[in-house]
Amino acid sequence: MMRAGQPLDAVEAAVDEVIRRVGKDIRLGMPLGLGKPNQFVNALYQRACKDSSLQLTLYTALSLGRPVAGSDLEARFLKPFAERVFGDYADLDYLTDLRKNRLPANVRVCEFFFQPGSQLGNAHAQRHYISSNYTHVARDLNAAGVNVAAQLVARRDDQPGKLSLACNPEVTLDLMPLLEARRAAGEVIVAVAQVHDDLPFMGGDAVVDSSTFDLVINDASTHTRLFSTPNMPVTLQDHLVGLHASTLVRDGGLLQIGIGALGDALVHHALMREHDNARYRDVTRAFGSERFARLVEAEGGMDRFAEGLYGCSEMFTHGLMSLVDGGVIRRPVFADENLQLLLNQGALRPEASLESLDALIAAGVIDACLEDATLAWLQRFGFVPQALQLQDDALRLGSQQWANNLHDEETRKALAPHLGKPLRGGTIMHGGFFLGPAAFYERLRSLPAELAAAINMTRISFINQLYGEEDLKRLQRQDARFVNTAFTATLLGAAVSDQLDDGRVLSGVGGQYNFVCQAHELEGARSILMLRAWRERGGEAVSNIVFSYAHNTIPRHLRDIFVTEYGIADLRGKTDAEVVAAMVNISDSRFQSDLLAQAAKAGKISADYRVPEPFRYNTPEKLAEKADAFDRQKVFPLFPLGADFDDTERGLVKALAWLKEKAGSKDYLELGRRAIQQDSDDARLRPYLERMGLWKAGSVRERLQRRLVSAALSQTL
Repeated sequence: MMRAGQPLDAVEAAVDEVIRRVGKDIRLGMPLGLGKPNQFVNALYQRACKDSSLQLTLYTALSLGRPVAGSDLEARFLKPFAERVFGDYADLDYLTDLRKNRLPANVRVCEFFFQPGSQLGNAHAQRHYISSNYTHVARDLNAAGVNVAAQLVARRDDQPGKLSLACNPEVTLDLMPLLEARRAAGEVIVAVAQVHDDLPFMGGDAVVDSSTFDLVINDASTHTRLFSTPNMPVTLQDHLVGLHASTLVRDGGLLQIGIGALGDALVHHALMREHDNARYRDVTRAFGSERFARLVEAEGGMDRFAEGLYGCSEMFTHGLMSLVDGGVIRRPVFADENLQLLLNQGALRPEASLESLDALIAAGVIDACLEDATLAWLQRFGFVPQALQLQDDALRLGSQQWANNLHDEETRKALAPHLGKPLRGGTIMHGGFFLGPAAFYERLRSLPAELAAAINMTRISFINQLYGEEDLKRLQRQDARFVNTAFTATLLGAAVSDQLDDGRVLSGVGGQYNFVCQAHELEGARSILMLRAWRERGGEAVSNIVFSYAHNTIPRHLRDIFVTEYGIADLRGKTDAEVVAAMVNISDSRFQSDLLAQAAKAGKISADYRVPEPFRYNTPEKLAEKADAFDRQKVFPLFPLGADFDDTERGLVKALAWLKEKAGSKDYLELGRRAIQQDSDDARLRPYLERMGLWKAGSVRERLQRRLVSAALSQTL
């Protein structure tokens, strides 16, 4: 019988042992995203493919795979890029087969979150999707009878016997106690860890004993490239959504954001607010900040961050790390209610000083004469030196001895030179899981010890809800801003973020509902949902703000703040007529009349209501005109947080996106006709066409592709 934490040097041996212990009905639970032990999962899946008597159900989310080209042009762009960025990344075999609809009958894949848009046409994925709030995932996996839990982990030579859950402690820390309770009741459950030497070792709550796992795989062949998600382009439309949202972030508060271009835009403009405040104010003023001045003054601000922010987000993103490095996320919170309350009240600064000790005494947290427990508490948070001892009712430090009384002048004079450092144990960032570009992982691997200790990857139940340690969470989460995205919103304030109106799941609810609820439950908190006011579909503009939709992720009774590129709509506590008016104000002017007509027909707004003058010119052309007054490379960069694309690829990304938007439209057909009739030998385009393998086009198809790409480049460069 293998003992807990038994090291194995081959994934096949781990598969053998799992089947031996559990049998042939395996219900495997894995973290979402990066934390999957791909090689172990692949070996187990291949066993199931070969042995139809083995029933395998995979419970997970966000199964990550290399991007799949949707056309020959995309393939020409993606292949060299994927080879460079993903290298020898071990693809998930079950995902490959799932995409091709060839999973064997004895295998099911059940996910609670998809890579956005990746499974819209996949019947198996849609049928086996599990809709759960992120805080309920551990409960639901346990109820499903998960009997094998497997995860990618990190290790460090200086921490023998320890492993880090690293990128994915969020569900694991909540799930493991539930599995242990079932194990104690007699069920056979196996926990498997697969070590990866490049996975950043995160401390804090993510560190567990190796005995947490029954099997620990350290197979040399499994240390392949980690999956990374390259930063995607941030358009002017995205930038302006983020710009408006950044004015609602309250200094000294909490910030949560999600992944994607809108989140990257918010980060960029928050950094501009901190580091180039004069320019930031000019930009916000140019795009109409005065229209929302009262709301911004009441709920956010445009000054630099004097106190800094505390980050608390289920997903620890590259953008949030950029805010840490940019000095915006720097407000520490502490796991002690008395201490946190005094910090919130301003009665205490997060540093060791005689004034801090006096504040603690005045608040009744400690007595001037210390006891052993009090001294230990003070040392835990760094108020006094670790070497300070209490002996025979006297305070001793080395060979020195003073009265055990913090009011005593000699004691104070002796202690003063040993104080002055920041308090110990503060956390500036709580995260549940991380995923991002390769540069983000490298930054995490190289964090200085002090900064690394201030970032705590922890359980999802701590981050996404108030239940449990509620008093402490309320103190830490002052002036919280929960910023998430939606793809559609209704005039009456509902948000659609996960599913289409025909029932097909686009992504998943994740933690969005949890954070919106927190915003309504926490004093001073706000939920901010960002969305683009319109999108292009088949060459035609379509409004993302609609009168009604057959599905919603956030019901309208939880409406709060919506932000588009045209501004901010504060909906909390407003009447339906006021909500309609506010949403119309931030919609694209091409759709305002139709939206108002639908609302008036339903009796939700007066038929003679007119859009206020400042909001009648909500058009992309007006926004572009205003943007041209600024240095776009500095104010609205295409890749504000860096890019895995080289300069040529960046140009192609814009051009191919433009072509995709035009696909199926009259403009695209006309473009195709013109492309057949004419060619371009513009030397300026040569690097781009060479990168696509189209500079020397041979076949008729290649010549047509060359001309289409040339036309797109001419439009976008």
